[in-house]
Amino acid sequence: MMMRTGMSALLAHWRRHPIQLATLLIGLALATALWSGVQAINAEARASYDRAAGALGQGTLDRLVSAEGVTLGDFADLRRAGYVVTPLVEGTLALGETRLTLRGIDPLTAPPGLGNAAIAGDDTALDGLLSEDGLLLVAPETARGLPRDGLPPLRLSGQVDQGTALTEITTAQRLLGVEELTALVLAPEQPFGLPAIETATRLTRIEGQSGGDLARLTDSFHLNLTAFGLLSFAVGLFIVQSAIGLAFEQRRATFRTLRALGLPLSRLMVLLAAELSLIALLAGIAGIALGYAIAATLLPGVAGTLRGLYGADVSGQLGFDPLWALSALAIALLGAGLAGAQALWRVAQMPLLAPARPRAWAMANARALRLQGAFAAALLGASLGLAIWGDGLVLAFACLAALLIGAALALPPVLIGTLRLLRPLARGPVGGWLLADARQQVPALSLALMALLLALSANIGVGTMVGSFRTTFTGWLDQRLAAELYVTARTPSEAQAIRAAVAPEVDAILPVWSVDVTVAAQPAEIFGIVDHPTYRDNWPLLRAEPQVWDRIAAGDAVLVNEQLFRREALALGEPIAITPDWTLPIAGVYSDYGNPAGQLITGIEALDQRFPNRPRLRFALRVDPEAVPDLVAMLRDRFDLPAANVIDQAQVKALSLRIFDQTFLVSGALNVLTLGVAGFAILTSLLTLSTLRLPQLAPVWALGLTPGRLGRLEVARTALLALLTWAVAVPVGLLLAWVLLAIANVEAFGWRLPMVLFPAQWLWLALAALAAAILACLWPVYRLTRLPPSHLLRVFANDR
Repeated sequence: MMMRTGMSALLAHWRRHPIQLATLLIGLALATALWSGVQAINAEARASYDRAAGALGQGTLDRLVSAEGVTLGDFADLRRAGYVVTPLVEGTLALGETRLTLRGIDPLTAPPGLGNAAIAGDDTALDGLLSEDGLLLVAPETARGLPRDGLPPLRLSGQVDQGTALTEITTAQRLLGVEELTALVLAPEQPFGLPAIETATRLTRIEGQSGGDLARLTDSFHLNLTAFGLLSFAVGLFIVQSAIGLAFEQRRATFRTLRALGLPLSRLMVLLAAELSLIALLAGIAGIALGYAIAATLLPGVAGTLRGLYGADVSGQLGFDPLWALSALAIALLGAGLAGAQALWRVAQMPLLAPARPRAWAMANARALRLQGAFAAALLGASLGLAIWGDGLVLAFACLAALLIGAALALPPVLIGTLRLLRPLARGPVGGWLLADARQQVPALSLALMALLLALSANIGVGTMVGSFRTTFTGWLDQRLAAELYVTARTPSEAQAIRAAVAPEVDAILPVWSVDVTVAAQPAEIFGIVDHPTYRDNWPLLRAEPQVWDRIAAGDAVLVNEQLFRREALALGEPIAITPDWTLPIAGVYSDYGNPAGQLITGIEALDQRFPNRPRLRFALRVDPEAVPDLVAMLRDRFDLPAANVIDQAQVKALSLRIFDQTFLVSGALNVLTLGVAGFAILTSLLTLSTLRLPQLAPVWALGLTPGRLGRLEVARTALLALLTWAVAVPVGLLLAWVLLAIANVEAFGWRLPMVLFPAQWLWLALAALAAAILACLWPVYRLTRLPPSHLLRVFANDR
């Protein structure tokens, strides 16, 4: 009976303060939504990696090709000789404005890496592929853009790349109107004792490109996304802690009365914990729904980012995973527990006859501020230590966390000190009162202002990082993509014919030829280049020894990309083993943004001596830019090359920049969401504290200030605090950007970028902070201006 009465008394507070309850629920729901949304995106991406593991491996298998075409007779001959090969038909099918890539396989002989993982264990799909009408396996996103007439039946599969249809070879031949095969694909493992396959066939062997563990390559991207979600969750918790703390302070009289009536402290604590759990459960459910909506909105941008950066085909549709939903509920409960821990501790330590006079939750005395300042200084010192001596991506994010938390805790003492310094600038008694009142309100608004500081700092830091990256990346593309045209042939004989055809039309033909090797126990590529001014004049070198290009042309040294140079802690002049019997000294280091793997460059003749008879299918053409359109048209008409095999420089740059911009869409969206949550934090703090402001405002009103002028002064006070917070956020954001560029980016991707400043962006952010703060205070100010005089007069009737 006593427990029921106690719970009824506790819940009565929320009936009397519905706005405070809404604040608490919305704050916790927003915090949970931003965190769970990021986790849902990460979970869907990793599920896509697993679903598409077979399809993503298709380019890693060796192929047998021929300029005269590959026939089923070639396939039968090799199978009879004991070689494990499978036929492949590939081509592009034009369906109006839609272009569909067709991949025809033999489902009975194709290895898993060719894409038949999509039909593994599915007898109905196998029957459909082998039927007379055939069957097309496509991703759900692909199916939505395909016509239903003129195509075999469609079957949806998450194991197929977007824009691609998987079918049986005879169906692919019929749809493409071809009789021959595109290639024969070699299984990774061949029977022991057979001679080299090159001696058993007229076909030419082309090695597949090394694949790469997508989960490993994208770990840094997902870690960045998780860190942003955690930051957003922390910003939301400021709202929750403010609301919980204020509610507990306002119910001190209720707690004292319940205990005086005989309710034990332990039972009171149980009731309060149950109340928090119930609120967290309701907010968590709402947060999961909101987080799902956020994730569904952001996932197409994440899919485009991962596809552009890593070649990872991630579905743009979001599935529901109970695991992340349960983790979201757990994080909501944990967040409510963290936010209410201090309040519960205060209740536990409160004497039975403690005064019941309500006060603002965050009003701190000078001693508390000194302790907070000391803790902030310790965190900032730890951040500095991690920046200097830390090693590894986890410690880089620990450095960021210490920096942001330390700056947030330092904000109230810094604001109070700044307002004291501004006191001589006040004009008249009203100006002096405004500064003194702002100083007095800093502790009460500290949590909301900390949330604003974190949001502004994240915006400045990420904006500076993205701007620096884009400025550097654009200049790097101008240097790196010096050739006007890039051509990829399908067979060695076609490559030879193309070179002969374009020779009279171009200034130079530069082979783009590479071999997969293993360097420092990691997969890498080594490129062979010819001695040409294109490289000497344009290639972006970060460090180099004298006569570097002469040594590279002679094959006496290598260039290595920045990622390999940093990861292995190499030095100029140090020998590096390219193969077990081939070692060359490092003559220079070049920037290679966007590539997570190791890469080397040497002279093409030296590479040819070590790897003879390797087909050279790709090359760059130096030509008059005005002649590029005619040359592209000639190549496509004469050799029937697909559009992807003839790419001009402008296309490459536009595609690269589009991928780059896509990469940071999610960060930008999370920035906006975090700033919005910070604005809501200010609103909730002002709403919950508006009634507690009456003892400060009533005497000023009694001295002659009208409610309208008081409202304008409230707006000015809020705007002043927002501007001062922005002023603190600028250096914090720049430090955040420096850590991202100089430490986190190097640890995650292996390259370092110069830091570029964008003051105009800071000014726009100042306007955004002002707008968020002013919008947040409009409703409390409106309530103040409509307050009856009797409410203000009532202040003087009480003992204050």
